[in-house]
Amino acid sequence: MSTPFPFTAVVGQDDLRLALLLNAVSPAVGGVLVRGEKGTAKSTAVRALSALMPLVDVVSGCRFSCDPDSPDPGCPDGPHEPGAFESRPTRMVELPVGASEDRLVGALDIERALAEGVKAFEPGLLADAHRGILYVDEVNLLHDHLVDLLLDAAAMGASYVEREGVSVRHAARFLLVGTMNPEEGELRPQLLDRFGLTVEVAASREPEQRVEVVRRRLAYDDDPDGFAARWADEEAAVRARITAARDLLPSVRLGDGALRQIAATCAAFEVDGMRADIVMARTATALAAWAGRTQVLAEDVRQAALLALPHRRRRNPFDAPGLDEDKLDETLERFGGQDDGEGDDDPDPDPDGPGGGGGRPPSDGPSEGPESPSEGAEGGDAAARPEAGEGGEPQPSGAGSGEQRPARASEPFRTKVLSVPGLGEGAAGRRSRARTEHGRTTGARRPRGALTKLHLAATVLAAAPHQRARGRSGPGLVIRRDDLRQATREGREGNLVLFVVDASGSMAARQRMGAVKGAVLSLLLDAYQRRDKVGLVTFRGSAADVALPPTSSVDAAAVRLESLPTGGRTPLAAGLLKAHEVLRVERLRDPARRALVVVVTDGRATGGPEPVALASRAARLFAAESVASVVVDCESGPVRLGLAGRLAGELGGTAVTLDELRADSIAGLVRDVQGTSRRAA
Repeated sequence: MSTPFPFTAVVGQDDLRLALLLNAVSPAVGGVLVRGEKGTAKSTAVRALSALMPLVDVVSGCRFSCDPDSPDPGCPDGPHEPGAFESRPTRMVELPVGASEDRLVGALDIERALAEGVKAFEPGLLADAHRGILYVDEVNLLHDHLVDLLLDAAAMGASYVEREGVSVRHAARFLLVGTMNPEEGELRPQLLDRFGLTVEVAASREPEQRVEVVRRRLAYDDDPDGFAARWADEEAAVRARITAARDLLPSVRLGDGALRQIAATCAAFEVDGMRADIVMARTATALAAWAGRTQVLAEDVRQAALLALPHRRRRNPFDAPGLDEDKLDETLERFGGQDDGEGDDDPDPDPDGPGGGGGRPPSDGPSEGPESPSEGAEGGDAAARPEAGEGGEPQPSGAGSGEQRPARASEPFRTKVLSVPGLGEGAAGRRSRARTEHGRTTGARRPRGALTKLHLAATVLAAAPHQRARGRSGPGLVIRRDDLRQATREGREGNLVLFVVDASGSMAARQRMGAVKGAVLSLLLDAYQRRDKVGLVTFRGSAADVALPPTSSVDAAAVRLESLPTGGRTPLAAGLLKAHEVLRVERLRDPARRALVVVVTDGRATGGPEPVALASRAARLFAAESVASVVVDCESGPVRLGLAGRLAGELGGTAVTLDELRADSIAGLVRDVQGTSRRAA
């Protein structure tokens, strides 16, 4: 096993380290979600935490880590005899985003359960993580069915494995830690709320701090054991401080004054439900214990709010998490004051002792700053910022002097589903029909590989004719592996929604382009809710550009759309050919994910020789491959040429006006898309 990077050697990242340490002091805080660009030591810091956690006492030989003082009465390995226990380090269990359901919750041997009545159970990652840490890197990319299982386990503190009436239950209480890059998509609100705290991390822009990051990372890579040995004293000091804070935690008093501040803060920021109040209370208590105090102060409440509230204030996926600190200070001051008739009976803590620094982690050496070593120690992802690098404002060649300032998008509106016809087999989502592991049962088949969903009736029918030949003498069926049948299920998949947006001069009227952007934002919001990937191709001047390659981040798509400039000619053929190339590449990367192309244009084609003929030939490429498509007709004025409708026909799709895109009008559009695509097929 490789030597982990020492927690105390991480440079800066104070909020990240503090949030992790508070959960080490009080696991009831509820875990941490770490958001930030790649190369900012998110994974490094999380993996280093396990070395600081106290030892855990477990029942000897129990695969489910039962506490010897209060073993789980329903433990599959129980009942446990008193007395036999062992101490081991706290486990850090990593959940891969591509894990199967059986890998997460465990697997039940259906054949033995039916034939022998034996619950032969192989524990999964939830059992391994019980009383430890469950870490999910890139948690925002986790499949929906795994998210559902995590939510159930987090809510009930237990995991259930059920196969056609045969069930196994075991305790599953763990510290949930997730890391994510927001550019790749946001979390479902239900899972987001399950994380007690959240922190935003970013790379330092200070050269000296970056130098220290590189220096420590290179030293670790050259000699991991020697580097860890040099930080052993600091690691031992933090470990001892965690233990002391845990011992002090039951004595910490959360007075009525602090509770009023917590309640007033949550009300002022309009967070949903009561979980935020409870998490803030637990966090403030842990902060006081970490600082060596038995009284929660206003500074603890303030720090708890900064960690516990930002991710609970998002109202839609285009909102950036954050907290108005001036409003926070005003609320705390308004509802501050001493508890009713009670003062702070703590001795004044030593400002340079364990309580120094207002609950911050201890100093960890020279040149500390807000950067930390990670897998690559990069200086930040320029693509995450629309004003820099490849993530910058798209600048097609030949834009010319007719470029206009970007128009503001109109208010997004609610749309109904645009679905791809037929039955797919793509990633789980909420848009188009697909064969999935979850959904309604539609039939049965012989299993290919491990059996995951038993079709009981089909299995019994397959076994019944052979009972006499197999020598059945009792009431039970004699089941063989060849009798087992896998249930086939139909659910919903996510698709690739590729927007092809005309940004030429003919679209540049301010009010008109604002309406176009509002319509695309509405469809982006729908794509977020349906767990789609999205991409954005724009064309103007003499060329087309991929403003956003296919991604799960609708936030990034919204940012690129908002800053989209307009002006110049209309290279419609270039836009369609660029979109066709994007789809070709994406099919190689993700062949099971089907595409829906949304072309937003007035249908005009100008610039270059024979622009209309070229656009027509490019459109027929999509029709030849039966790609589902919709043309949003942006033509306006008293005289309409119907060019967008003609383009839709050549694409093998359908056309809809901006007005028809709203509310119930889109239901007819869905039927038109499906009908047209079936005729093309």
